[in-house]
This record gives sequence, structure tokens and C-alpha cells, in this order.
Amino acid sequence: MGNTSSMLTQYDIEEVQVHCNHTFSQQEIVSLYQRFCQLDRSNGGFISADEFLSVPEFAVNPLSQRLLRMLYGLNFKEFVAFLSAFSPRASLHQKIEFIFKVYDSDSNGKVTFNDMLDVLRDLTGHFISEQEREQVLTDVLEEAGYTKDSLILLADFVKVLGNSDLKLEVEVPVD
Repeated sequence: MGNTSSMLTQYDIEEVQVHCNHTFSQQEIVSLYQRFCQLDRSNGGFISADEFLSVPEFAVNPLSQRLLRMLYGLNFKEFVAFLSAFSPRASLHQKIEFIFKVYDSDSNGKVTFNDMLDVLRDLTGHFISEQEREQVLTDVLEEAGYTKDSLILLADFVKVLGNSDLKLEVEVPVD
């Protein structure tokens, strides 16, 4: 499975299904593998930053640079696990964990005010001022019971978002 020029075996498909908690059907995994192979133009078994940025929807995403840090060097099995948060069959906890990882850019298990401010900056660009961004974030944190000095953990994300109806889904076309 490391070399994208090889075909997926039934064992490979089942192994990927287990690795991604059965969030994708076998047909969806085959479709994702075909797409992975199309993107892996160098046939290196992983998709480079340039190859990811060749996908227009990814390139224009304001969080693309953050996502690239999460995607860099992933093989096919890890790629599917990454995408599993976008499956309609993914649990709310899996979706929240993905969102937490987007904010936790240094992967230390903690999200700071500045981490959240960086994401907000990526999302808003020049549409609002830095002072407005800081005020909005301060207000949101206070409403959730946190301060600018709070270190937010995954459990905090779960507590705040655990009752939400997150629609973090992408349809995988199946041939």
C-alpha cells in the first residue's frame, strides 16, 4: 500500500476500514485510493504540498496552510484517517478532535488564545481589524467560561461543542 502504483487488495481495504473506524465503505475507500493516486503524481506513496494545492477547493481554503501541516507526509491509510472526520459516519467526538487539531498547530495538546486568534485571522483576513478579532475571541471565551489566559484542552472542546450539530461532511463519489 506504500506504493501508489500497486492495487489495493481486499486485506488493504479492510485494514484501512479498521484504521478509520469504519467511517468509509469499501467502495468509498477504493474511490479515495483512486483520487489519492491521481494526486500523487510523483508516485511516492504520499501527497506533497504542491500536489494538495493543485486541488482548487483546497488551495482557496483559508485554512489550507494549517491543513497542510496536518497532511504533510501522510500515506494512503493516514490520508483516509485524516478524511474520516468528514464522513457522515464519523462520531461527533471524531469531528471535534479534528477541529481541535486544526487549532493546536504545535500539537502540544493545548490551544491558547493566540492559537485561536491565528485561526480567526486566517478565516477573516483583512475583513476585520486585529482589535475586533481579539474582542470577539475574548467575548466568546468569556461566554464559554474561559479567559485569554486559559489553556484549552481537547476535553474543553468536547464540553463546549459536545451538544452541537456539527456538519463537517464531504461526500465521496463512488464509481
